[in-house]
Amino acid sequence: MTKVQFQQKILSLQDNMFHFALQLTANRDDAKDLLQETTLKALNNQDKFAENTNFKGWVLTIMRNIFINDYRKMVANQTIVDKTENLYHLNISQDSGFETPEGTLSVQDITKAINNLDKDMKEPFSMLIAGYKYDEIAGKLNLPLGTVKNRIFLARKVLQENLKEMV
Repeated sequence: MTKVQFQQKILSLQDNMFHFALQLTANRDDAKDLLQETTLKALNNQDKFAENTNFKGWVLTIMRNIFINDYRKMVANQTIVDKTENLYHLNISQDSGFETPEGTLSVQDITKAINNLDKDMKEPFSMLIAGYKYDEIAGKLNLPLGTVKNRIFLARKVLQENLKEMV
């Protein structure tokens, strides 16, 4: 495909691209910016377009990827990292849901409740708390994924009941 044909195809897709950008952003100005950025990126990467490939799909994939990357950057920029020196300081709103200090549970109470779980529920639940993903837990315990999810679900239910009684 020649450079002129490529440019003509991009221009013929501008309406479709704008409507897709509008669906992604839900804002006309942001959609126009996304359309412009996508058009420039497609033109700059013309050499990466493979013949006999769906041109419209290729361009819209570029647009979707730009949108996703921009969204991730925005979320990362809005994330606040607490660099408080006091590691025990918690940023809890005043309305924490606890009526009195007696209504809170100590770490020891929660740990005791977890330790009182049946071994079948305790092991996968403890691994989940330690940061393992469901499929990793299933692999380490040689259990089907559904069994692991069920045991963790049951562990949560039992803990809710046991901790509700302690409050």
